[in-house]
Formats: sequence, C-alpha cells, structure tokens
Amino acid sequence: MTDSPDAAASDPVGRFLQTLQLRGGEARTTEDIFVGRSEPMPSGRVFGGQVLGQAVIAAERTVPEGRAAHSMHGYFLRPGDATRDITFSVDRIHDGRSFSARRTQAYQEGEPIFSMIASFQAEGAGLDHAAAMPEGVPGPDEVAPLHPSAGAQHPLSRRLLDDRPVEVRHVLPDIYLRPDAERRPTNIAWVRARRALPDDPALHRAAIAYISDITIQEPIMRAHGIEWVRSGLKLASLDSALWWHRPARVDDWLLYVQESPSASGGRGLATGRMYTRDGMLVASIAQEVVIRVP
Repeated sequence: MTDSPDAAASDPVGRFLQTLQLRGGEARTTEDIFVGRSEPMPSGRVFGGQVLGQAVIAAERTVPEGRAAHSMHGYFLRPGDATRDITFSVDRIHDGRSFSARRTQAYQEGEPIFSMIASFQAEGAGLDHAAAMPEGVPGPDEVAPLHPSAGAQHPLSRRLLDDRPVEVRHVLPDIYLRPDAERRPTNIAWVRARRALPDDPALHRAAIAYISDITIQEPIMRAHGIEWVRSGLKLASLDSALWWHRPARVDDWLLYVQESPSASGGRGLATGRMYTRDGMLVASIAQEVVIRVP
C-alpha cells in the first residue's frame, strides 16, 4: 500500500493513499502508536471519513495475520485540524481463538478527537443471507456525472465535487445547490474511487470506511428541504458504526442506499447499505449527526 509523493501531489487518490500510510507501529506493551497526515480541506476541519479509515488501518496493523475488520463503532469527540498530523493509539484489548478487539484513540496536540472500538475475525464458514439491493435503480453508466461547476458557488462543494478521491453519481437529484423538492428521507448514489487502487484488502476496507461518511447526511437534509449551500447550516458527525459483511473493491462502483428514520433535538440518524453492481451486500452503516439550521 504505497503511492509516490508525486502521485499524491497530482491527484486526490494519491493524497488519500498517503493518509493511510501511517508511520510508527512499535508496540509499547499493550499499546501501539501510529501517526498519519490529513487531507487538505477548505473548511480547515479533518474529514470524518479520513479519520475512520486511518483508525481502521491502525487497528488492523496490530491484529494476528488473517483477521479482517468486521465491525467498528466510533465517536467524533472534537473537530480535527486538517493542517496537522493525527496520532493514533491502539490498545490490544483482546485476542481470542477467532476474534480480536482493538480500541483506537486519535489525538491532535494531546487532545482526543476520535475514539473507536473495532472487532476483527478470522475467515470462516457460516450462515449466509443478505437484504436485496433495491430494484429498478439505474446503473452508474445511466446516471450522469456531476458537472464540475455544479458546486462552484461554495468552496466546500468544489472540493467535494472536483477534488476528492471518490466519484459520486446521484440517482436522485443532487442537493448541492437546491433542496429536494419531494422532501424524501432517502438518498441513493453510486460511489467509487477515481482510479484503480492497490489490491490490499485492508486498504479497501479502510476505503469503505472513508466512503461511508460521504453523503450519509443527505437523507436527513432531503427530508427537511435543506441544500448544502444553505446559509448558516451547521452539520457535524457525532458517531459512526460500520459493519463489513463481504469483501469488495472500491475502485468499482458501489451502490450506497441511505435513509433517515428519525431526526429530533438537533440530531439526525441516517443508515446506509453498500452493494456491488451485481447486488451483493458488502457493508452496513449507521451515523448520527448534529444538524442545525437558522
């Protein structure tokens, strides 16, 4: 899992790969320390999906060989500074016959910004079923890509549309500049990395964690007729949970189906499922966010 500095400087995927190349890893009894860089963000705040991916990579580097992440539960404690490195401390909580548990804390300047517990499992056979992918969804080639100027009125929208490592194709009308006229608490989008990634399965699991934080807020926003450029909109992730069900590559299209079952008290809950093009369920996501509108 490497990428050259030149590649990182020339394309968003290169910068994303650089964030996952954590430094360090010498064990200190039951604790391991890693350091990672941050992607530049126009808001100055670290992108939550980046921290999720890095925390998963840090934890996975400490588990016995052959065990893969199957679930994580994390809390966003403070906004991160995108101009500073992040330190990840991994506690080796438990190693059993089939499962390992790890606690990962992310710090900047000695202050915790994110806390996660993740579980890892050795591959094995067992029961197998999955919720079906929604029927009648147009494929990614049938959905027009967003025009680069679609978010030109807002710096964050320009970054999201033009300069992130993930391409998003909305099945429903996008809400970057205009609200959803139907006010439906759902969102459906095709997502994938903008170019091919290395074959490392751990990298693709981390990339799913990264992608899980993209558009997951939109079912809440759509339900209340809110667009991304709404003046005074305040939105921040509180927590995130992710379950990896089956292996998948994120450099091929994944369908991200999302809905919001509830919003109250200035908080909104959104859930999501990711499917491969052929309908295989690969991950489930849940996230609660703070959302305030003047």
